[in-house]
Amino acid sequence: MRRLVTALLATLFAFSWANAQTIVRVQGYGGQDPAIVQRLIDEVIGKGLADQGITIKYEPIETDYNTVLVNSLSAGTAGDVFYVPGEVAPGFIATGKLLPLEGLVDTSAFIDTLNAVFTQDGHVYGIAKDFNTLAVFYNKDMFDAAGADYPNADDDWTSFEAKLTKVAALKPDTYGACIAADTARLGAFAFANGWTTFTADGGADITSPAFADAFDFYSGLVTKGIAVQPADVGAGWPGDCLAREQAAVAIEGAWILGFLRDNAPNLQYGASFLPKSPKTGESGNFIYTVAWAINADTKVQDAAVKVLDALTSPEAQQFILEQGLAIPSRKALSDNDYFKQDTAEAQANKIVFEGASHGNVYGFQFGKVGTDYMSPINNALTAVMTGASDSAAALKQAQTDLNALLTR
Repeated sequence: MRRLVTALLATLFAFSWANAQTIVRVQGYGGQDPAIVQRLIDEVIGKGLADQGITIKYEPIETDYNTVLVNSLSAGTAGDVFYVPGEVAPGFIATGKLLPLEGLVDTSAFIDTLNAVFTQDGHVYGIAKDFNTLAVFYNKDMFDAAGADYPNADDDWTSFEAKLTKVAALKPDTYGACIAADTARLGAFAFANGWTTFTADGGADITSPAFADAFDFYSGLVTKGIAVQPADVGAGWPGDCLAREQAAVAIEGAWILGFLRDNAPNLQYGASFLPKSPKTGESGNFIYTVAWAINADTKVQDAAVKVLDALTSPEAQQFILEQGLAIPSRKALSDNDYFKQDTAEAQANKIVFEGASHGNVYGFQFGKVGTDYMSPINNALTAVMTGASDSAAALKQAQTDLNALLTR
């Protein structure tokens, strides 16, 4: 009888404990993300939250994430905590559905330029879970063969181009760099030159010298034969060119590292900051990031804040860093032992981490128009790189198209 009573009490206690748990719905990307996030929940943060009476219900979204999130926020069915991509953050903030986090989360622990991506009118609406910046990834053997110094932090556009020119002269069908007609790369050089995505009145100026000079430098690498576009050598993207040794340089983020590990395991490579503008003496960069945000309509705000804290905790970010997946967003992790490892991958990740505070750095975002902003500029780059137009005419047309986009 005593055993029966004990068993019943244990069952009732377990049932009571389970019912006492607050459920927090967490939404993020589908694809390869769920396996990592589920491990993070199971192995790193889940038990601590459970001890506080919180259970995470993880709901990855396998289809078009942004569209699903917009619709679910409108319908009132969105999760309590969810991803907000930096490139579309202004649009999501404008809905009024994101909870301001100051006073709830210690935002000062995170890199300032990352907080800026999710800040509007003095309010912070998201905490970056991780990030990437651009770096110059280079093939050491190709630079050695050309007798050229490796790219380094002292390079400006002139010295950088001179080094690439030496490598391009090595042999036919070899290029100094592989670059795409892409604002997501060009923009970093324009930032170095003092350009900003929007003017003070909310417009955009891509015919100014600050932008036009960067445009000419970047596109000129291709028109001069120093660099090549990926498709012209049968490559899918610049990282593919680097892995195949068709070009000595690719300007990418830390996402290239796993690709090189799998596809060019013997490649001797290094990484450096982007070259500086000769006019300003500054480098520029994009920050590519995704934040954890909280639904302003959540019914479990206190628990949601605790979940966001756990997802962006030092322990969670250490786990992500050690998986070689992304760069942590906390300032304190600049002294992490991982970055002290004498491996090409660890040192490249260190450059990408430090890139967030090196020079003129801005979020990869384009106001409420989102990435549509890039299309006129990408078209101009394509026209010039393929010889279909000169830069003055291409930029004039791009400015017209961009003005129409921003005023529609």
